[in-house]
Amino acid sequence: MKHQEDITRSAGIVGLFTLVSRITGYIRDMVIAYLFGARAETDAYYVAFRIPNLLRRLLAEGSLTVSFIPVFTEYLEKKGKEEAKKVADATFTTLSAALLVISFLGVVFSPLIVKLFASGFKGELFNLAVNLNRIMFPYIIFASLTALSMGILNSVRHFFAPSFSQVIFNITSIGIILLIYKSLNPPILSLAIGVIIGGALQFLFQIPFLKKRHLLHSFSRNIYHPAVKKIALLMAPQIFGLAVYNLNILVSTQFASHLPEGTVSYLYYSERLIEFPLGTVAVSIATALLPTLSSHITRGETEKFRESYSFALRLMLYVMIPALIGLIVLRIPICNLLYQRGEFSYEATVRTSEALLGYAVGLWAVGGIRITVPTFYAIQDTKTPVLVAFIAFLANAFFGYLLGFVLGLKHLGLALASSLSSILNFTILFLILRKRAGYIEIEKHLLFIAKVILAAFIMGLAAWTIASIEKWTESTVSLKKVVVFSLSMLIPALLYIGLSKLLRIEEVSFILRMIRRKS
Repeated sequence: MKHQEDITRSAGIVGLFTLVSRITGYIRDMVIAYLFGARAETDAYYVAFRIPNLLRRLLAEGSLTVSFIPVFTEYLEKKGKEEAKKVADATFTTLSAALLVISFLGVVFSPLIVKLFASGFKGELFNLAVNLNRIMFPYIIFASLTALSMGILNSVRHFFAPSFSQVIFNITSIGIILLIYKSLNPPILSLAIGVIIGGALQFLFQIPFLKKRHLLHSFSRNIYHPAVKKIALLMAPQIFGLAVYNLNILVSTQFASHLPEGTVSYLYYSERLIEFPLGTVAVSIATALLPTLSSHITRGETEKFRESYSFALRLMLYVMIPALIGLIVLRIPICNLLYQRGEFSYEATVRTSEALLGYAVGLWAVGGIRITVPTFYAIQDTKTPVLVAFIAFLANAFFGYLLGFVLGLKHLGLALASSLSSILNFTILFLILRKRAGYIEIEKHLLFIAKVILAAFIMGLAAWTIASIEKWTESTVSLKKVVVFSLSMLIPALLYIGLSKLLRIEEVSFILRMIRRKS
């Protein structure tokens, strides 16, 4: 129970501040949608932003953090804080040098990179994407150093600063956009400037917390520290695996660039909505889970390793399954309230909601991947996720072309393709882990999932019934809309909790006990 409580408590901290960051992120998206809508300019911005953002996932949050934490934790527990600090400093020095080179090359070769991502862009649209990309490319420096700081702080069980730093990024971006967009030509350049300044402040926010724990970054001459080599060896296959995984984004963006104007924006806005439950639940649990799993492996606690993974997976599914049903049922009201105003029309709401439907189908599987992949990293097996990600990439490319173009589903088809490939990815990973880590009670998981689906289905019916009271075509935000939408979320959520207790789903009792213990 102790390690389950640790995971839940840590995930709760991460989830709370991730929730705040998601809310501020949606406010940022609402500002962008209001000022720029879903048109060619916003397509150019989202393509340009995808490139450094993909590198952030590839080099920073994706491979660096999950490679750094197991090695840093090992030094911390076996050799002490002083040796662990040397590992952090050597990693910081090597990473900083690499990031400067990558950023320089990205700015110089920006036209080629944009062409790789969106060959359908021509003329002024292409040039705008290149200029935006050049402004934003150095964001990878700040994002990666923030990720390294996150790895250090999470390893010593501090989760607040890394989780809250994204709030700093969002608030800064919003302020910059509103402050300067009218004075720029084109105004959309304000979005790129906001990304750079927000990224810098996001990193600087970590410094006081690192300093307090005597783990503040400093340059080291010992860049050949054996731990750096070990981290690099762990990162190499992960970078390749994540590159394969993120090729899905490249393929989807390429496909979208050949579809009607606004398609890239529809996909981006719907992805952002999908990231809400992923960020507040799956990513939070995975962030709290990795240090715990690493400690279990270091201490040889195999049984606790399996228990922690199984518990984290059930906890994720308990929230993610009703979340995906809620997103499907309330997709029009959600897009209407968040985006439909100013330059964002009802037609854009419908198109975005269609993409949201496609992505929501695979939400549970994406959450499962976020929980399962760190278990392979904890046992320092980075090759298996690479192979599985490559298989999923091929599936995504095939389904994307089939559904998006052959069957003519366009953006809906691209979103569904992503979901299908994620389901395939998670299924293979789970079966391999079950064989590798020992017996995981799949029968118990299936019974649990059946109960959750039943409760979530009834919850979805209630949400749909309440939401149907209002028509969701008008762009204006009224008190009635807000009240109806709030009730369509609150009443079904309470119903879901009640049904969970009635069906004796253990996870809800565990969560409620943890809440009562904190109060």
